[in-house]
Amino acid sequence: MTGQSGAQGGQTAAPRGARDYARTQRRGDRAPVDHSAGAGSAFLFGGGQNRGLIAREWPQISAPMGLGVIGVALVDRAFGDLIAPLIALVAAALAYAGRYAVRLEGKATLSTGPRMSLMALVIGLPMFLYGVGIGLWAEGGNAPWLQCLALLITVSLLATVIESGRLAGVLAAQVSMWSGVTFVASSIGGVLTLGIGSLIAAAAYMRQREIDLKEREKAEEEARIQTRAQEILADYEETGQGWFWETDRRGMLTYLSRPVAETLGRDLDDLIGRPFSDLFNLAEQSGEGERTLAFHLSARSGFTELAVRAATADEERWWSITGRPTYDTFNNFQGFRGSGTDLTEKRRSQEHASRLAHFDSLTGLSNRFRMSQTLEKILNAPQAQHRLCSVFLLDLDRFKQVNDTLGHPAGDALLKQVAQRLERCVGAQGRVGRLGGDEFQVILPGKIERDALGHLAARIIESLSQPYSIEGSRVMIGASVGIALAPDDGVTSEALIRNADLALYAAKDGGRGRYHFYAPDLRIDAEERRQLEEELRDAVANGGLELYYQPVVHTVTEKITGFEALLRWNHPVQGFVSPSKFIPIAEDTGLIATIGEWALRTACQDLAQWPTNVRVAVNVSPLQFSNPALPSIVTNALAHAQVDPARLELEITESVFLNDDEGTEQMFRALKAIGVRLALDDFGTGYSSLGYLKRAPFDKIKIDQSFVRGATQPGSRNGAIIASIVSLAEALDMETTAEGVETLDELDLVRMLGCSHVQGYIYERPLSSQNAAARLSTGLIAIAQGPRSARAARQSMLRKVSLEHGGHSYHGMIRNISQTGALVEGLWNVPPGTIFRLALAEGHVITATARWSNEDRMGVEFATPLRLDDDGRIAAVAVRGTTIAQLDTAGQRKVG
Repeated sequence: MTGQSGAQGGQTAAPRGARDYARTQRRGDRAPVDHSAGAGSAFLFGGGQNRGLIAREWPQISAPMGLGVIGVALVDRAFGDLIAPLIALVAAALAYAGRYAVRLEGKATLSTGPRMSLMALVIGLPMFLYGVGIGLWAEGGNAPWLQCLALLITVSLLATVIESGRLAGVLAAQVSMWSGVTFVASSIGGVLTLGIGSLIAAAAYMRQREIDLKEREKAEEEARIQTRAQEILADYEETGQGWFWETDRRGMLTYLSRPVAETLGRDLDDLIGRPFSDLFNLAEQSGEGERTLAFHLSARSGFTELAVRAATADEERWWSITGRPTYDTFNNFQGFRGSGTDLTEKRRSQEHASRLAHFDSLTGLSNRFRMSQTLEKILNAPQAQHRLCSVFLLDLDRFKQVNDTLGHPAGDALLKQVAQRLERCVGAQGRVGRLGGDEFQVILPGKIERDALGHLAARIIESLSQPYSIEGSRVMIGASVGIALAPDDGVTSEALIRNADLALYAAKDGGRGRYHFYAPDLRIDAEERRQLEEELRDAVANGGLELYYQPVVHTVTEKITGFEALLRWNHPVQGFVSPSKFIPIAEDTGLIATIGEWALRTACQDLAQWPTNVRVAVNVSPLQFSNPALPSIVTNALAHAQVDPARLELEITESVFLNDDEGTEQMFRALKAIGVRLALDDFGTGYSSLGYLKRAPFDKIKIDQSFVRGATQPGSRNGAIIASIVSLAEALDMETTAEGVETLDELDLVRMLGCSHVQGYIYERPLSSQNAAARLSTGLIAIAQGPRSARAARQSMLRKVSLEHGGHSYHGMIRNISQTGALVEGLWNVPPGTIFRLALAEGHVITATARWSNEDRMGVEFATPLRLDDDGRIAAVAVRGTTIAQLDTAGQRKVG
C-alpha cells in the first residue's frame, strides 16, 4: 500500500536487541508518519523507494524507438520521405535526453508543478513527436500502416512497462503518442484525443487520490493502535504490575523490561545477552517451579504462571512467569517470549493464610490441625519402624484462676511464656503445639524409652511450675501430663489422643503436677468418672449432698468451740462416695461454685440452731474466693439465717495467694468488713510464703494432718514444724488448730506444743446435722477416746493377688495393706506361721508370714517393709486415683 510504503521509507528500524518498549515515546513526542507527497502521490510518483515522475529506466526507451524506425525503413525500403522518420528519430533523441531530467529530479527538490512540466517535456513531447512522425510516415505511403501500428504498439507497451507504478507517466506516454498519431489524420481528432486522454488521466488521478486518502487513514489508525498498545505496555511495565522478556534460541535474553533489572539491582545492558535463568535464584530453591522451568526451557515447550524466586540479595521476591516458544516462517525455533508478574505479596498472603491455618496465632506454636497432620504422617509411614512415636498431652493447673483474677490479657501473656518454656524443654526432640485454651501437645517421633519420657515429662512439669511475672504480679501455676505411645497404646491418631487424654485425667486425679502413662484400666476409670459426673450433677440438682460436722475442741478446756462443715455424698448405689473422688470432678466441671454456695447457706441455717458460743467453719474454694460476688453471698447467707457473722469462719487455702494482687487484698478486706472469721487451711502443704501472713487478716492457722501423722515417731521432725507454726501464730495473735489427731500420744504432743485447738477422730468422727445438734444438747465437754499410739498407716483396697506355698499357687484378695503387713481373704484356716511368696504386682514378689487366721481371712506380716511413694502410698500397689475406699481414712476432704 502507498501509505505504508511511505511510512517504511520515512523510518529506520531499530536493531532487535536494542528496542526498549519500556521507554516508548509518548503520544506527543512520537515521529509522524511520512505523507509528504500527499494523497494521489502514487498516481504521480509511484510507490517505489526512488519516487519520481520519470522512471530511471525511461531513457532506455529511445533504443527501441530508434531501432524500430530504422527497422521499418530497411524492411520496406522507405527512403522516399525522410522528414517523418527524422521526426521519429528526433523524438527518440529527446527520450534519450531525458536522462538529464531523471538526474535533475533525483537531486533537486522540485515542487509538483515543475515536476509535471519536466514529465511533459521528457515523456509527453517525445511520445507525441514519435506518434506524429510514425503517423506521417504511414500516411504518406512510404511505410505500411500495419508495420507502423505494430511499431507504435510495441513502443507503447515498452513505455507502460518502464513507467509501471507511475500512472501519470504511463498516461502521459500513451495519450501523447496516440494523440500524435490521431493528429496526423485529423488535427481536431488529435486535440480531441489529447483532451479525452487528459480527462481519463484526471479521473484516474482522482480515483487514486481517493484510494490514497483511505490508505492514509488506515495507516494512521494502525499507527495509533500500535502506538497506543506500546504506551499501554510501557505503562504496564513501569507501574511494576508486570514485565516482558524474550530470548534467542540459545536461551540468552534479547529483551527485558527495565523494571526487572532495577528490581535485581543490575544494569539492563548487562542482562541483555545473559542466560534467562540468571534472573532467578535457582541454587537455593528446590521447588517444583524451578525444576519445571528448566524442563520447559530445554524441551522448548510453553509454560504458564510458574512461581520462581528472583535473584535478589536484599529481600525475598517471587515472580510468576509465562512463556511460549517462537518460530520463523520455516518453523525454525527462534527462542522464547513471555511475561512475568510480581507474586511476592500474593505469596506472602498465602503464607500468612497457611500460617493461620497451621499455627496458633497467640503463641506461634503449631495448632491442632498441624499437630494432627504431623501425627497422621508418622502413624501412616510406609515402614513400621517409622510409625513409632510418643504423645504428651499437657493441661495447666490453676490457669483458670489467672484468667478469673487478672483477666484474659494476663492469661494470654501467661500462655506465651508457657509456650516458650515448653519449646525450650522439648527442643529438637519433637514438635510442640497448642490445642486451645490451656491445652498443649507434644509429639516425639521414634522409639524413646519410658524412663526417658518420664524424665522429660518431669522436666516439663518442673519448668512450667516455676513462678511467672505477669503485669507486675507473681503468678504460679502447675501442669499435668498424660503420655501415650504408638503402637503400644494405639495405631490411629484418634486412639492415641484419646488414650493420652485418659492418662492426663489420671495425672490430674492423682493430685496434679505429675505425669501418667496410659494403662488399659484407665478407659474403665474414665467411663466410671463420666458416670460419676452425671450422677453428681443429679445429686446437686436433687439435693443428694449433705453436710457433716466434725467438732473442733479447745485443748485447755476440752470443750467444743465449733464444727467444721465437711461435704458428704450418699450415693444411692455405691453408698458414701469419698470426697477425694467427687470434689475434683466438681472442680473440673465448675459445679464447685454451686456446691460451695449451697454449703455456706446450709451451714448457716444449721448454725442458727446451735448454742451462740459455737462456731462453724466452711471451706471456700479458690474459685469461690475469686468470685467478686462472694461477700454478698456470705452476707445473704448470714442474714437469711439471722446468725452473728463472728460465728462463721471461712477456711481458705494458700492457693488463693498464687495470684497475690490487689484483688486478693480487696477480697480479704471485704470479708473482714462483714465480720466473719478467716482461717488459713492446710498450712504448709501448698505454696507457702510467709510474706502474705503480714497482710492477710487471718484469725486462725490450721496445721495440716500430714504434720500430725508420725509426729510421735522417733526421729520425726514434724513436732519441730508444729512448734514453729504455733510460735508464728502466737506472734501474729492467731489461733492454731491441729487436724487429724487420732491417737492419745498425738493429742498429748500437740497440746504440749501449744496448739489452741484440736480436730480429729480422737474426739469425734464427723456427725450429721441431726447428730451434731443432739451432741450439743448433751453439753460441750469432749472426751478423748482412741488408741494410745498409731499403727502403721493402712490403705483400704481390693486387689487380686497370688500366693505360693509348697509348690502350690493360691489366689487371694487383699482387703487392706500397710508397709509391714496386709489383710488377705480367700484362703481358709491357714495355720499361723505359714510362709508364702506373695505377688503384689507384676515383678514385685515379697515373702509374707501368716500371723493369724479366721475362716477365710488371715493377717500376714512382710519380711521387709514396703516402700512408700512420694504421696505416702504403697508404691507396689499405687494405682491411678485414690486407693482408699473407707470414709474413716479419707473423710477429711473438704469443700473446695
